[in-house]
Amino acid sequence: MAKVSFIGMGVMGYPMAGHLKVKGGHDVTVYNRTVAKAEAWARQFEGKFAPTPAEAAEGADFVFTCVGNDDDLRSVTTGENGVISTMKAGSVLIDNTTASAEVARELYAAAKEKGVDFIDAPVSGGQAGAENGVLTVMCGGDEAVFEKARPVIGAYARMVGLMGPVGAGQLTKMINQICIAGIVQGLAEGIHFGKQAGLDIEKVVEVISKGAAGSWQMENRHKTMTSGKYDFGFAVDWMRKDLGIVLEEARRNKAKLPLTALVDQFYGDVQTMGGNRWDTSSLLARLDRN
Repeated sequence: MAKVSFIGMGVMGYPMAGHLKVKGGHDVTVYNRTVAKAEAWARQFEGKFAPTPAEAAEGADFVFTCVGNDDDLRSVTTGENGVISTMKAGSVLIDNTTASAEVARELYAAAKEKGVDFIDAPVSGGQAGAENGVLTVMCGGDEAVFEKARPVIGAYARMVGLMGPVGAGQLTKMINQICIAGIVQGLAEGIHFGKQAGLDIEKVVEVISKGAAGSWQMENRHKTMTSGKYDFGFAVDWMRKDLGIVLEEARRNKAKLPLTALVDQFYGDVQTMGGNRWDTSSLLARLDRN
């Protein structure tokens, strides 16, 4: 059993911290900006909560962060009352936020100055994956540190991989989002085309999902998309945040991402329609609106 702290009790962090407590058997202390969520977690999982990130991290062997964006991450790590200020030498900071590779490298350097190790470890699998403890975790960092952290991360994951040095986890998550954007747009166009052609979408998907067109998105989202229900997963606002990170990195490394840039604009249209909190499959709503 390790002493663990978890910073960020959002739809992902709340169940992930729960798995660290229940499945991992660790001594877990949590922090959340909205104290009520941290209190609720502590009641549900018979754990502890702290009033600041620094206090949550004090004496911990592993500190996890899962917050909104780069600025949020800096605030809870290197800002006033950030976790790095109280983390002990030899402990490991594991960041599950989907953030930039640049901030991952910043935190690696800041942690090293305190004798603390760092891994960037963004996740894929959405809220359902977090709740069921079957997330995919893409890590960047030193191999020895990764091997030390992997068994702990495994409490909420079905796949944990070291992708390279610090920042490689975030870069891999960017690829994940690039691929999802293209797949969802293709699925939305396919369903829209089928509806316009008067086909039975359920019958169409039953056949084509068994061939080369099949995907997780098709299997898990075609029914809700066809029925115009878009409250089943990762929100458009968060996808646009992630694609913004992707496109900024592409400008830096000169990658050509015409489809990703186009789909990002389409998600902007969905936001204009009021779909900020709809899930990412709502690209179909944009096509069906007229």
